[in-house]
Amino acid sequence: MYPHSNHQTDKPILDARAVSARYDGRVALENITFHLHVGERIAVVGPNGAGKSTLFKIVAGVLQPDAGEVTVSGSRPAAHSCIAYVPQRSQVDWNFPVNVADVVMMGRSAKLGPFNFPKKRDWDFVARALETVELANLSKRQIGQLSGGQQQRMFIARALAQEAELMLMDEPLTGLDTPAQESLLDLLDTLREQRVTVMVATHDLEQAAKHFDRIMLLNKKIVAFGNSESVLHADNLLSAYGGRFRTVEGNSLVAVDDSCCDEGEHD
Repeated sequence: MYPHSNHQTDKPILDARAVSARYDGRVALENITFHLHVGERIAVVGPNGAGKSTLFKIVAGVLQPDAGEVTVSGSRPAAHSCIAYVPQRSQVDWNFPVNVADVVMMGRSAKLGPFNFPKKRDWDFVARALETVELANLSKRQIGQLSGGQQQRMFIARALAQEAELMLMDEPLTGLDTPAQESLLDLLDTLREQRVTVMVATHDLEQAAKHFDRIMLLNKKIVAFGNSESVLHADNLLSAYGGRFRTVEGNSLVAVDDSCCDEGEHD
């Protein structure tokens, strides 16, 4: 995968500086500063209402921050076609009459330009992407007929067809059984091989520790950001989750009650 023409290769793939945002009159993010390296795999964890979805939408250029700045390889998100945003499955209309191949082709839209039809080269991108995620035999299937894991793999195929270099996945593992989760995590290894930088919002702390390079613990502010050993200890988790955090005596796992949500959606 080659860098896009508007990338400054001496700049971080993602750089957020003092980003703050409000949602429905409430603070959603406050003074968020971090940067990512090419090919990193980052887990973003925290309670519902912590600002995870808001952060992803700002990075994708869907929302504008109230303060601060986000740049992707040196320029604002709106200047890039290399950012792939995968929303929560609950936000997608799965009854929409479109098939898998058509959704994956949507990843080529920025390359096509307005009023241009896909060419053979674009369909070749789609075919390769579907082969990579093992959905080639389901290319003509209506998207609502896919399993949850297949739906997520379809979105990864769309990102591959898009030639994405930064991929934002909002709760992609939620509601999937263990084999589907493992299949999706294996696909993230494929993205790493292609130097795609990935941010994944998740509630599974054990999974975050096992499968990701660094973990961002978020609750409107960044509570901690680093490797699992430095982030996932009791003081940090108590600071992020408050009364919704409890440890299980004699067990390294933590149990979190994430029943509230004050960002207007389960983010």
